Formats: sequence, structure tokens, C-alpha cells
Amino acid sequence: MDIYKFAIRPLFFNVVKTDAEWLHQQTIRSFSWLSQRNISPPASWVNRRLQKSLCLYDSRLEQNLFGLNFPNPVGLAAGFDKNGVAAGIWSNLGFGFAELGTVTFHAQPGNPRPRLFRLPLDKAALNRMGFNNGGAAVMAARLAQEKQELTHSIPIGINLGKSKVTLLEAAAQDYLDSFRLLKDLGDYFVVNVSSPNTPGLRSLQDASMLGAILNLLQQENTTQKPIFVKIAPDLSWEAIADIITLAKTYQLAGIIATNTTISRDGLKTQVIDQTGKSPQDEAGGISGEPLRDRSTEVIRFIWQQTQGQIPIIGVGGIFSSEDAWEKITAGASLIQVYTGWIYEGPLMVRRILAGLLSKLEQSGLNSINQAVGLEFKNQK
Repeated sequence: MDIYKFAIRPLFFNVVKTDAEWLHQQTIRSFSWLSQRNISPPASWVNRRLQKSLCLYDSRLEQNLFGLNFPNPVGLAAGFDKNGVAAGIWSNLGFGFAELGTVTFHAQPGNPRPRLFRLPLDKAALNRMGFNNGGAAVMAARLAQEKQELTHSIPIGINLGKSKVTLLEAAAQDYLDSFRLLKDLGDYFVVNVSSPNTPGLRSLQDASMLGAILNLLQQENTTQKPIFVKIAPDLSWEAIADIITLAKTYQLAGIIATNTTISRDGLKTQVIDQTGKSPQDEAGGISGEPLRDRSTEVIRFIWQQTQGQIPIIGVGGIFSSEDAWEKITAGASLIQVYTGWIYEGPLMVRRILAGLLSKLEQSGLNSINQAVGLEFKNQK
């Protein structure tokens, strides 16, 4: 029996009705303690138990992409470990890679609370966190210290955002300042211009503004770290096509599709308990199941427009191996989870990986790489 799904989650979500952000803070604090496994013998013991229970290793799930080795295609999306305090634990929870952040150059508190809400009827979350984080310098110091103490067994990405105090016209320099501090500490980097929770941020997806950011970063990127751009699901096809052109022009490693959505279409939740208002009246982005189909559509579009030549990391509404398989066969080389992991619990990653192996066997494939874009290959 899955204790999390049948006991822990109902207790915290339905009986106690614990505040979502408070519960997240307690969870990340525990993971931070576990991340210090070389210091604490009890943490080392717990880590070994987690690894035995939650990890699944199989060579068919491995990929080498943009110079990095991924033991499996399921990663932790940005937003969970904003400050990189638990970077050492994610491999023991079954993930094939993890993305830290979003981090900004200037430390900032984020938006006023409450700012994170569960929508259980929709298997979704609404957040307007506003890039709350301790700043790039603090993350850099922490990761530099950790780098001396342990070696990550999975790729670690860093998601970069614009500081709220920085004017839009100075955004490129703001991203560059963060990148300079962190460029030697992350395995790949993500330019986040798609969160709906920083005023004006999504306007940076405009071709000219995004081009200025990417130009500066690539000039600084002398060690050729893989750089991605993360886009919103609410963009028009024309705007996504413009970003694809930029990705080619600036030789990006790929595109992450997608961030949260500002759409409220089809939500079952009528009232959010904490505020007494409907989701339509609350600012923020929706993640989870309502995002699933649109994010997959965006993945398909990018694959079709590029003939599979630009790697895609698919994220949005993944709860099961079927969801993961759909995004991979639509064109995603890697996938990321966050909201689904909160609802499904720590066993979710292993279940997805086992399901993907079954899908490979059913399709007569020898590796997950062969499944990427499969629905289009089958049309030929």
C-alpha cells in the first residue's frame, strides 16, 4: 500500500488542511538535512533506504544529451528547491536530474502570502510565489561548498529569473550577473522568461528582448554550458516559432515546455478555502493536470517545426507513466515533474520509470531515446 497516497496526503490535505507553503518549507528543510549525508550518519542511513525504495536503474532509460549523462528521463522541475539547499538528495529520490531555482541576482521575498494554493478537485496548484529566493550569491556560495563535499550523480540545472527590482530594459544584465556567479556550479542553465508572477516578465519572451538576454549569456558562456529557455503555454504559435528561431540563432541546448498557465478554462474548483475567492479571481499560474494537454501540444509543435533537431524538456501535468510516455512520444527527450509529485508522492518517479520500461517493451524499442518523437516517426 502507498502510505503517502492513502494516509499522509489525506491527513495533510483534507483533515488538517495544512497551509501548502508551510508544508513545503518543512519538507525542503527535511530534504536539506538529508542532503548533508557526508556529515550526518543518520542522514546517510535514511538516504540508503530511500535509494533502495525509490530508485530504478536500467540502461534502457539512460541518455546522453548536450554532453550530460542522464540515468533516466524524469527530472524535478524548478520551483521546489529554490535555493539549492537539497541538491544532494534528488538522485536518492529516483530523479534522473534536478533543476534548482528559480534564482534571481538580487535576493527577494516574493509576493505577499498566501501565495500557494492546492486545487484538489483539479489535481492542480495555483501559485504566485514571485521568485522568492536568497539570491544568486547565496546559492553560489552554498553550491561551491557542497561541490567540495560531494559529487552529484545526476545533472543539476539552475533556473535563472529576473529580479523584481530590475527594470525590464536592464533584464539582460540581471540574468548575466546571476549567470556569472553560478556558471561553474550548474550542469545546465535555464532562462526563465515565462513565470506569470513577476510583473512584465513574460514580455521578455518577445524576440528582440529575449535575443538580447541570450546574446549576453552566450558571450559569457565560454565553457559552453547548455542553456535552455523556458516558455509559457499561453503563447501563440507565431510567438513560439519566433523563440524556436532564437534557439537556433543563439545555439541553445533546447526549450523547456512549459511553465504554468494563466488560463482558468475547465477548472472544477469554485472557491479557494484560504481566500474565499474563485481561481478566476486569484492571480497566479496554474500547474498540474489542467496544464497537461496544452503543454503536450506545445511539445508537438516544437518537434514538428524543428524536425526533432532541438531537444525539448517537457513539463506540465505529468502524474503517470502514460502522461510521461505521451510527452516523450510527442517529442520530449526529458520530462520534469512537480505538482504531480506532490499529489502522487515519492513513489511516483519509480512507478513512471517502471511504466516507461513496459511501454518500451510493448513498442519493441531498446532505449527511451528511440521513443522520443515516436508518434511522428510512426506517421512516416
